[in-house]
Amino acid sequence: MKIVDVLTQPVRTGFFADDQAAIRAGAEHDGFAYAGAPITPGFSAIRQAGEALSVLLLLEDGSVAHGDCAAVQYSGAGGRDPLFSAAAARRDVEEHLVPMLAGTELGSFRELAGRVDACRTTSGPLHTAIRYGVTQAVLDAVAQSRRLTMAEVVRDEYATGVDLEPVPMFAQTGDDRYANAEKMILKQVDVLPHALINNVDTKLGRGGELLEDYLRWLVKRIGELRPDSAYTPRLHVDTYGTVGLAFDGDVDAVAAYLARLGDIAAPYELVVEHPVDAGSREAQIETYVRLRSALRRMDARVKIAVDEWCNTLEDIEMFVDRGAADVIHVKTPDLGGINNTIEALLLVRDRGLVAYCGGTCNETDRSAQVTANVAMACGAGQVLAKPGMGVDEGLMIVGNEMARVAAIAAARREPVLP
Repeated sequence: MKIVDVLTQPVRTGFFADDQAAIRAGAEHDGFAYAGAPITPGFSAIRQAGEALSVLLLLEDGSVAHGDCAAVQYSGAGGRDPLFSAAAARRDVEEHLVPMLAGTELGSFRELAGRVDACRTTSGPLHTAIRYGVTQAVLDAVAQSRRLTMAEVVRDEYATGVDLEPVPMFAQTGDDRYANAEKMILKQVDVLPHALINNVDTKLGRGGELLEDYLRWLVKRIGELRPDSAYTPRLHVDTYGTVGLAFDGDVDAVAAYLARLGDIAAPYELVVEHPVDAGSREAQIETYVRLRSALRRMDARVKIAVDEWCNTLEDIEMFVDRGAADVIHVKTPDLGGINNTIEALLLVRDRGLVAYCGGTCNETDRSAQVTANVAMACGAGQVLAKPGMGVDEGLMIVGNEMARVAAIAAARREPVLP
């Protein structure tokens, strides 16, 4: 089957793009917005509406495959690509990718996605969000041409060796970290609450006391609200480098604080994402190696998840090889082609670490569905409920997609009766 034509259409994302540098520097909320001027180049405001571009592949049998180009909430931070523009992306897709794709015979997803991901302009690689969305559409097209789910295509082409079953979901509270956490408990979310600890003074505390209090509250509410006593979620909080800021980058002091958080979170497992931002990839790796060593000496009940400065497949390989994290956040839009996400998840999984098929609240329903298929096919340790904060719409989109795919896969495994 061939791709007959390629259409593009700007669409909405599930959240906003935020200037992380300005927020970490102390920008204050002005209602839902932020007051003050942005710091990161490309931003016109500290918080602005996210943009996405839907890419539709018209196939010769009349069917349509599609994917969505979308970027992370905190674009331009931690070594990431700059703020995404749907209009600029549309021009790039039409100039550089439409000639490649129109008239192409659909064969191997892996081969065609690799060609899209390797496409270069005179100024360098296409924006990661473009490569992300177009390869989603390619995966959908190949799946339709074979009359399979996207998860089955990935499982078969990459020989992942997994049964296609739903993987644990991780939802985010956003700033409403109390009510949304209670929703998660009632819905028995596998991993929670994220908690958005992105400011020292208002969310972490100068000595970390605000996060300590929040974790005590969370443990108490799980015990009070859980519908089933067997429900034992993993606790996972994202601290956006604020722990390092509060403790002046002192790795031993950070480790002692994280160990204390692990004790507070008991009996639940605790993962802390991005406790320190060391300012570069190499510095981040060195810092996290030291931090994990200190935590092991303390026999601490806490695991470290890497996020910033671990954006590309090459980055992930380096963090894994150096033993710089327990959980690797494979932040899907940052890796460009979805083929890179697949390679990263399999690498992390096969090395015995937790492969977190993540992304951002600033994605779309379509990108969430595609990455749900990928997470299942790669046997990920957890998948982000997205778009939005995930507590309502994200859990529904990702959870329902995984349930449907699992049902189809199970039906195909059952022998046909004579």
